[in-house]
Amino acid sequence: MWYECKIKYRKTDETGLQKMATEPYLVDALSYTEAESRINEEMSAYISEEFKITNIKVANFAEIHPFENCDRWFKSKVSLLAYDEESGKERKTNMYILLQANDVKEAFDNTTTVMKGTMGDYSIPAITESPILDVFPYFSGEEGELEQIEKFNALKASKPELAAEIEDDMEFEPATEEATV
Repeated sequence: MWYECKIKYRKTDETGLQKMATEPYLVDALSYTEAESRINEEMSAYISEEFKITNIKVANFAEIHPFENCDRWFKSKVSLLAYDEESGKERKTNMYILLQANDVKEAFDNTTTVMKGTMGDYSIPAITESPILDVFPYFSGEEGELEQIEKFNALKASKPELAAEIEDDMEFEPATEEATV
């Protein structure tokens, strides 16, 4: 689950003046408590002075996609189109994807790349630049973790096979009257 954490700290701008800035970051965590702990850990590596966490909220992103050689994050609204057979109407389900790009056109191209394997129809009604400065995914640091994550995602995406009906070959002796009394 992704949490958006807002950090307030004293920032030095291009002119050398210090001013207070509040900036959002995204962190992968299981709970608000873990999100707070992780953002403290991650930000202490970047900010030497004191900083304050002003807000933590659940981010509504279905997917996060980093791309190489890109420096900004964009929020793409993707409308999945589905036909409802009962009502005979077309339904739209919106999802939001956070992805990296250098400009809006590249963000559109990257969204199209991400959605390439989608079987159903979709449209991209909006792409906006996100204020999020950085994304901190969860890594345990163990070797082979990426391979395990790929296997997990493949399993999660696969459909379970229908189990063949199992024949019961076990035989039981009929109960005697003594056993039932």
